[in-house]
Amino acid sequence: MVRPSIDGMRDRPAAAPEPVADDGEDGTDAAPWDDAPEQRETVLDASQHGVRLDLAIVALAPEFSRNHLQALIAQGHVRLDGQVAERASRKVRAGQKLGVELVPTAQSLAFRPEPIALSIVHEDDDLLVIDKPAGLVVHPAAGNWQGTLLNGLLARDAAAAMLPRAGIVHRLDKDTSGLMVVGRTLAAVSALARAIAAREVHRGYLAIAHGAWPEGVSRIDAPLARDPRSRVRMAVVASGRPARTDVERLALASIDGVPFSALRCTLHTGRTHQIRVHLASRGHPLVGDALYGGTAALGMQRQSLHAARLALVHPRSGQQLAFEAPPPADMQRAWQRIADATG
Repeated sequence: MVRPSIDGMRDRPAAAPEPVADDGEDGTDAAPWDDAPEQRETVLDASQHGVRLDLAIVALAPEFSRNHLQALIAQGHVRLDGQVAERASRKVRAGQKLGVELVPTAQSLAFRPEPIALSIVHEDDDLLVIDKPAGLVVHPAAGNWQGTLLNGLLARDAAAAMLPRAGIVHRLDKDTSGLMVVGRTLAAVSALARAIAAREVHRGYLAIAHGAWPEGVSRIDAPLARDPRSRVRMAVVASGRPARTDVERLALASIDGVPFSALRCTLHTGRTHQIRVHLASRGHPLVGDALYGGTAALGMQRQSLHAARLALVHPRSGQQLAFEAPPPADMQRAWQRIADATG
């Protein structure tokens, strides 16, 4: 039996890239704004008598979408004669004083600098290597417009605002931890994107799965696409995009009568949620991965997946670079329990 050492990544080729993988997670972060919102007021004339409140506001703020203005009504940012009006279908009368507080949309605030503590593994003029913590969303999206890695990059380096996605060339899921590379110049971003597309940027993952994974290295070659029954999930679909994952069992342990497998995963393609879906499709979901059938165990409340190794060619110098990062404390503790149980 091989003890599942955290250092066990070093004697194997690293994983292939997983370019631009969506995190697919929901969130409820608030959307703070830096400046006081603009206030607009008007007195309704005879031509507006009897129209809906949301239509009357369109005339006052025509550069905003009707949907956004309806949201402002529902949020209490619209007043008639000084009183909050919260019903978009309410009919207005000539002579009423209409006021609106033009709070920015969440999307308009998404690409703003926010000071966020980042763990920098490597930095030079061309790139950053970051050890992303679990829980950090990489790129703003619905439900997570603030507090993302992109916001932190914009705060750390003003030049990032001139780069596509602030230099982000690939992603990790929200609750997956580990190493990411970020470009700091347009030339570096372009070169890294080409290298990822050519599968020349390699990452090795450590994972903990439910059940007894077969001994040795297993190849999973199964196409992936959006789950037709749930838009937040991916699934093995015959018409999906080709996807291959190689999985090696590092250790197997039974804890309180329940089997768990410590795994090393190598990606040969980079599809959204690829490792998570491939393992679940074989009946071995990641510990803590509720989206794909995993349950909390070994102290893990989130998916047990960590990008432990990153290897690439420097986009300017051509130097071979390789970086390693141990899993965060929660996964290390779970990993250690498996190691201890193997004797």
